[in-house]
Amino acid sequence: MSADVPTVVIVDDAAEVRLLMKTRLRVSGLFDVVGEGADGEQAVELAREHAPALMLLDVSMPGVDGLEALPGVLEASPGTKVVLFSGFEEQGLAEKATQLGAAAFIEKSVPVDTLVDRLLALVDRPVTDDWGAAQRPEVEIDQRVLDEHLERFREVFEEAAIGMATMTLTGRLVRANRALAALVQQSAPDLVGRFYGDLTDGRGDLVTGLLEDIRQQPLDVVRLEHALAGEGPERWVRATLAPVRDSGGRALYLFVQVEDTTAQRAAVEALRRSEERFRLLVEAVEDYAIFMLDPTGIIVSWNAGAQRSKLYTADEIIGQHFRVFYPPEVQARRHPEHELEIALREGHYEEEGWRVRKDGSRFWANVLITAVLNDDGEHVGFAKVTRDNSERRRLEQEREQAVAALGAANDELESLNRRLEKAAEEQSQFLAVTAHELRTPIGVLGGSAETLSRHWQQLTDEERDDLLGAMNSSTARLRRLLADLLTASRLQASALEMQSGPVLVGDVVADAMGGVQSTHPEARIHVEVPPDLAVSGDRDRIAQALDNLVANALRHGTAPVTIEARAEADRVEIRVSDEGAGVDPAMRGRLFERFATGRSRGGTGLGLFIVRELARAQGGDAVYEPGSPDLPSGTFVITLPRARADASSPGRP
Repeated sequence: MSADVPTVVIVDDAAEVRLLMKTRLRVSGLFDVVGEGADGEQAVELAREHAPALMLLDVSMPGVDGLEALPGVLEASPGTKVVLFSGFEEQGLAEKATQLGAAAFIEKSVPVDTLVDRLLALVDRPVTDDWGAAQRPEVEIDQRVLDEHLERFREVFEEAAIGMATMTLTGRLVRANRALAALVQQSAPDLVGRFYGDLTDGRGDLVTGLLEDIRQQPLDVVRLEHALAGEGPERWVRATLAPVRDSGGRALYLFVQVEDTTAQRAAVEALRRSEERFRLLVEAVEDYAIFMLDPTGIIVSWNAGAQRSKLYTADEIIGQHFRVFYPPEVQARRHPEHELEIALREGHYEEEGWRVRKDGSRFWANVLITAVLNDDGEHVGFAKVTRDNSERRRLEQEREQAVAALGAANDELESLNRRLEKAAEEQSQFLAVTAHELRTPIGVLGGSAETLSRHWQQLTDEERDDLLGAMNSSTARLRRLLADLLTASRLQASALEMQSGPVLVGDVVADAMGGVQSTHPEARIHVEVPPDLAVSGDRDRIAQALDNLVANALRHGTAPVTIEARAEADRVEIRVSDEGAGVDPAMRGRLFERFATGRSRGGTGLGLFIVRELARAQGGDAVYEPGSPDLPSGTFVITLPRARADASSPGRP
């Protein structure tokens, strides 16, 4: 290539993106790609080694992201013009990139013509007729459709009532919606490039640790509750961080939801204080009747409190036995006299029970009887203190009922909150995973098709084959994603139609093999199925479930894959295994749940959920059997009803 052609270094953690960009720039004949890297540290080393004229630098990468690496690149090669090249939208990020010294910010979704033209402009090179020509009308239409879809996503993001943001793997915000900006009392552009830990009240180290956990462990969701930094009244939020991963399970960037919990915490504290005040109020209520008895129980003194609670005047009651205050059935047991015996023996007696007023009404009383001795130790009588606890007892009963009702309401509220949080998490994860699963194949399809169409003659055979292979792989990936989404939606809505009948297992295996071999033509698959073994079910749905299991084994396991079928009484087991290490024990408990993804190679997390629900819809089930010394990888088993021996000829009508 000519010596005066600008040199370029491409740094992106996605190998397929580097391949596409390298091929595009090479076939243009206007640039010389002299190096490529996968993270910020490699970017600095490549800048020092090659001192390129241009560097395409991704924003979100593991370890050191593009925003952190940018100053180091410019220090290593001051003459290099760095272009931040990112899948994130420009809002606020371009300004931040310029502040850090970037020459330009370009979104990955721009057409190749625009990309090349902008790179040429940065190195003061004229635009050629080929690359500067207007795009074809159909390309413009495609771009408008893509822009419309992107705009709809941005509207949902911006109009959300809850705070949302995307940020790099090192915790730098690259986009924030209006709700988050209002919550932290800053503008959305000012948040771009900020480390999330700086928004917390001294929790930066904890945020750094959580980000490291996300990068190193297969965590789907991480939550953090913290106070917001800043002056004024204290505000608390709950942050939910969900990593968006590629098909290989590698975290690309983070989706963040931030919910204001200040009012919730204040309500909990107010409830606690209210209960404390109520307790003090109940304990402070006092209504005592205090009077003296002689050694036999005759009333010899009376106070105003006794008159208020028992309604007797002193003249009416003095001289009577104190048993008059007890219900007749209690008097009959001689319980009053028994109280005096205990008080004399032990020094005092205390109980709670029903007592009777002058008008015959009853009240609940706390009674304390104390033996009174003179200075010589002689017994001279008893001091009796009676407290009317009717109101306290009523209040306590009402409080117990209220606490029970409040506890039930709180339990229901917590249950509802958990369901809402789970639904929000699933929706957030679903949107993040689906968006990511769509972005890469669509980008590769569009970029590869355009490159092949415009530069077929300039490409080598190997480059054509690579690009066509990438298109086939992306198409298959989109078809599988669409099928999984439609099936999962119909299963959840109980709207999936089934046509049950006798089906030969061998035919189902053949159907599934056809789908798998179209996307994995070199896959090694062993089949051991009796020729006459039949099940009762829907042939297409059974094949779909088996196709998901085999594809799952090829993606997450190690070839060869073995498919076996055998009859067990009135059931048939279809068993799929491979030579891999098996499912992580930590993953097994939620293996068949929606959106459950392992650490190895990503995916939507719908495949095994669909397998189990399709099997159950046909009277069967799907399980995972852990490995053994003979078969360490474990086995996925679909169980279906066995077709009756007298059933009509199995297969598709």
